[in-house]
Amino acid sequence: MNYKRRLTKHAARAFTLIELLVVISIIALLLAILMPALQRVKEQAKDVSCRSNLKQVGLIIYLYLQDNDFKMANCHQYAPHSDTKCNEYFWRHPNGSFYRHDEDDSYWGVAYSEYVKNTDVFGCPSFKSAAELIATDKLYGYDVKLFYDSAFALNGWLDREKTTIIRNQAEVIVSHDHVEPRIENDVRDMLFNTGPGTMNLTHYRTGGRQNWYRGIFRHNTRSADDFRTGGSLNILWLDTHVSSLNETTGDNVRKRWYDPLNKN
Repeated sequence: MNYKRRLTKHAARAFTLIELLVVISIIALLLAILMPALQRVKEQAKDVSCRSNLKQVGLIIYLYLQDNDFKMANCHQYAPHSDTKCNEYFWRHPNGSFYRHDEDDSYWGVAYSEYVKNTDVFGCPSFKSAAELIATDKLYGYDVKLFYDSAFALNGWLDREKTTIIRNQAEVIVSHDHVEPRIENDVRDMLFNTGPGTMNLTHYRTGGRQNWYRGIFRHNTRSADDFRTGGSLNILWLDTHVSSLNETTGDNVRKRWYDPLNKN
């Protein structure tokens, strides 16, 4: 008798199939609601990490400037045949030694390598998918990790400039998120355009470079279109502060942010 009572009591406590299905449905609904929010949080964390690294890059450059009469390093913007000097992705040779800034295939960061304790600060978690694309294009049997610490681009128009003669340094770009290591050639690589109704970043809108474009405004993306991500990028300014800029066609960007001395 006591055994039957215990069995009946135990059966009363068990879930029915319908109840289990209801619980599973509720869990699935909650996951559907929470996953996009969790993804946004993950992307925001990547963005914060990227900005923090870019801030450290600014401090590295500032230390270099203090020891070099406040003159930016030579990254071969205007030197003959300089296309691959400081405009590629490589920090080190296979033997582990740093590239020189005047060697082909060098990343612009090597010009400041004396002040770099860890090249990781030149990396960005949101850059990794773009790095895979670049490595595929540039290397046969590539190791994508070679590109992870080359996530920021240098404003080539500041090449060898004495920064103390530049006014409004809070409005002069030193570096920002990009897919090519050196920013140059007006609206081909830069964020400004030639006037209302025109587009910036023209270098990435032709020749099948749509994926490269998506590697620029790569933070917190909202759209899968070739030329619209709905995302943002991060900018390091000459006074070492870092800010973000939402995707733009260039109407709100000034050429003087890149070329404060009006060289071109």
